[in-house]
Parts: sequence; C-alpha cells; structure tokens
Amino acid sequence: MSNSTPKDDVLLDIKGLKIQGFSDERWHDIVKGVDLKLCRGQIMGLIGESGAGKSTLGLAAMGYTQPGCRIIGGSIHFDGVDLAQLPDKQKRDYWGNRMTYVAQSAAASFNPAHRLIEQTTRSTIRFGIKDKSSAYQDAFELYDALNLPEPETIGDRYPHQVSGGQLQRVMTAMAMSPRPDLIIFDEPTTALDVTTQVEVLSSMRTIVETFNTAAIYITHDLAVVAQMADVIKVLRYGEEVEEASTRDMLKSPKADYTKSLWSVRALQKQEQKPTASILSLKGVDAAYGSAKVLHKVDIEVPKGSTVAVVGESGSGKSTTARVITGLLPQTAGTVVFDGIELPKALADRTKEQKRRIQMIYQMADTAMNPRQTVRDIIGRPLEFYLGMQGREKANRVLELLEMIELEGSFLERLPSELSGGQKQRICIARALAAAPDFIICDEVTSALDQIVQEGILTLLLRLQKELGLTYLFITHDISTVKAIADQVVVMNQGLVVEQGSKTAVFKPPFPDYTELLLSSVPEMDPDWLTKLSAKRKRERN
Repeated sequence: MSNSTPKDDVLLDIKGLKIQGFSDERWHDIVKGVDLKLCRGQIMGLIGESGAGKSTLGLAAMGYTQPGCRIIGGSIHFDGVDLAQLPDKQKRDYWGNRMTYVAQSAAASFNPAHRLIEQTTRSTIRFGIKDKSSAYQDAFELYDALNLPEPETIGDRYPHQVSGGQLQRVMTAMAMSPRPDLIIFDEPTTALDVTTQVEVLSSMRTIVETFNTAAIYITHDLAVVAQMADVIKVLRYGEEVEEASTRDMLKSPKADYTKSLWSVRALQKQEQKPTASILSLKGVDAAYGSAKVLHKVDIEVPKGSTVAVVGESGSGKSTTARVITGLLPQTAGTVVFDGIELPKALADRTKEQKRRIQMIYQMADTAMNPRQTVRDIIGRPLEFYLGMQGREKANRVLELLEMIELEGSFLERLPSELSGGQKQRICIARALAAAPDFIICDEVTSALDQIVQEGILTLLLRLQKELGLTYLFITHDISTVKAIADQVVVMNQGLVVEQGSKTAVFKPPFPDYTELLLSSVPEMDPDWLTKLSAKRKRERN
C-alpha cells in the first residue's frame, strides 16, 4: 500500500454525481449520486462487481463520459474547476495533460503503426510541456524507473515487439510523461500473469509516490488494491456501499456486500482420479519464424477432467493451445486426440476434428463480431458444424442460452449491450454449439470481477459434469487453478517444468519456478508487496 501521506490539499471533489446510460431504447441510471474526495498524493481504490459503475465513475473524474452516457446531476470539481460544466473543447486542455488514463488492455490502446517512444511523448510534446529532445530523454528515465529492459532503446520498438507486461509499463510511462496531477488506473494488471503483475504494481506504486501524483485505482482484485490504495471505496449498482482506509477496510469491512467480496473465492473442485487420456502431446516443438518457443512438450489430458496450464507471460501456454487447435503447426512431435494423430495444420483437419475441439478466448470483446446479434453468434456454429436450419436451429439457440443461464431476451442484443460476464457466457455458448468433447479455456476469467468469475467457473464445472466435457484451462490465476483443476501443468520458457495432480503440485517443497509463481500471488495484506519486493531485492544482492 502507498506510504505517501496525503496533504489537506483536495484535488478532486465529486458531489452527488449522477450518470445515465442509454440501452434498450431508454435511459438507465448507472451512477446514482456518488461523492468522492481525493487529495494530492493520495490513491483511492474503487472496487465492486461488474456493472457497479467503477469505470464510469473513474472516467467521470476526468469529466469524460463514454458514448451513450450522460451526466444528469452533481459536480466534478478538479482543482477548483467544475468539469461537469465545461464544454469538451476546454476539457481537452486537461486530458493527456493534467489528468491521464491507463487502460486495462494496453494492446488495444496503442497504435500498431507507431513506435513506443512516439506514443509515450505525444501529449507532452503537443501541450508544449517539453520539447521533443527533453521529452524523449524523460521517457528513457521513466522506462528505467519502471524497470523496462534497455530503457534507451525499447522505445524504438513497435507495440507488438514487447510483452504484455512491458506494454502495460510503457502505458504507465505515457501517462506519467506530462506529469499529471491525476491518473486513472482502470484494471491495469488484470490480464497479466502473477510474476509480471508484481513488477508492474511495484513500478506503478513507485512512480506515483515519486511524483506525489493522485490516483484512482479501479480493480476487482481485492489483494491488488490492498497494495496500491490509501483508501478504498466499494460500489454496487452505481451507489457507494462503504469507504474506509485500506487497513480498516481489510480488517473489518462493515457492509455485508463488502464481506461477500472478501469471501467470494471459496470455490474448490473435488479433485477426480485420472482416466484414460483424450489428448496427448508428445515431444512437441513449435516456433514463430526462426524463434523456437516450445521445447519437447509432453502433456496428458485425462478424459472428463480439467487440466490447468500455468506459467508467466511467454511461458508457452497459449502457444500450446494454438498447436492443439492447428492454428500453429508444430515443427516436431505429435498431437493425438482420442487415439488419432491430428494433422498439424487446421486446414488439413476434417470438419469433425475441428468440431470436437473448441476454444473460448480471453477477451470476449474481440472474440465476437460487434455487428452480429447473440442469435447469430450462437447460431453460426450450429449451422456450420451440425447443419441446423430454421426452427431446429432457433430452438437449439434458446436451449444453449438456458444452459448458460441467460434468457431469450438476449437474442437480439449486440455484444456492446452485454456486460463482461454476459459476453463470456455467450462465448461459452458458442463453443458448446459445436457439441465439442474438448474445450480450451484461454484465460476466460482474467478480465472479470471476482463475483462474476465465480459464476463462470461454477457454470463451467456444471457443464462439464452434465456434458462430460474435458477442459484445458490456461490461466495465471492460482486461485482459479485451485477452484477448477484436477491436474496442473507448470510451463516456463516453452518447457513443461512440472506436471501432476493439483494436490501434488501445490504441496511443498516446490521447485524454484513453482515457488516463484506461488509467492507472486497477492495476499490480503497491505504490506505484502513491500515485504516481497524487499525479500527479492535481498535475494538479488
């Protein structure tokens, strides 16, 4: 948790803020009269489940509302100026200058055609805060402070040439470049593996403290917010539930809803005994161009079980999934499914082989066509794989909606009209529409709040039991592994370093790399990050 002592200098004072959003041909209340006060150098954590209004409130702190939203009441005083009353043209003098924003998905926030250094310094140069040479030199220093490799040359790379964790840190440098008074961090580490998350959190906290910047940190991860915030505000359905200092909130939350957030991850799957394998990877190598990324990978997946594949970014988890699906043909080794060796390339596999192996992706936003309705998204695989048409297809779409615990009223909705949890449920229904035997779940809960995560995991476990499904569950969340897995595969730098039952893998003593992963899982202790950083610094020395 931040050790900065906020001054009595109020930077942001929001009173009675009311915001509405337009959907289903009418206006709905999103934020319902919320107050928020933030001093210079203070970090406030905003937590709550999906739809609580966290991101809407965070953006409103900058005087910004998303398309389809409007402010209908209240005030947003930033350094004495009511942003709610300013026209957008004047607000733009603040955006990217005195207030900046760090988004959840760095990959979607950068222009792939421009180098990182150009994007890091653009606002600083545009507002005349520094000239190009000074802005570039400052960016190098920020890269160094954020523990980025080769700080004086990494800016020459394009976004696709750095890892997710590195890109998130570059985005933080971009936000810090103009030396803002306020930064909004909107779920900035959600999609990162645990070891990378520790580095990014530590870097973010250091940079905010160094420049005495005020920040709002939006997250659904309670252990993460405990490391970052001085004060926590809990939201639900657009209303404040409670607010307290981080230590007081962790020690004794007052509201029943807050207590439910604290205890939400109690889900634990009863580990089942291994059966015959439905999938076997034997001696699999894979490469991107000349860069070899998988090395003699052997994995066995028992039929009807859940095998979790864990490891940090770049360990080879998603690459292994791409090999299994045929999207990346292996350079050596075999993939055997239900006793038959699969052709390496997807194009060479039969429709039946494709049907039996389906995939649910991490980012439901980008996995669905934004112009297709729920009816079309779920119906397409029914038609493609099973030849369903007309009434038969329509009935099956409704059955699949019921299976994922959504109503028929969702049929004509577009992805933009769904919450994060609803989008992921639709992606699950689309995978189920093919009537598969084997589903690869690639970080399917990482972008969801903890209550929604539990709902998705419970749904997946129920479907597995009812339909006899087998899951390969790729994740960096150790608590998710404990909740859903029977077997665990630990990967590091393209190698399988440990494999076995969940009980065996999580029983000490641990191999060094497994120990690193487990020790990087944030704890509900505001001093956890400080103690871990100090311990690792001692070990390096």
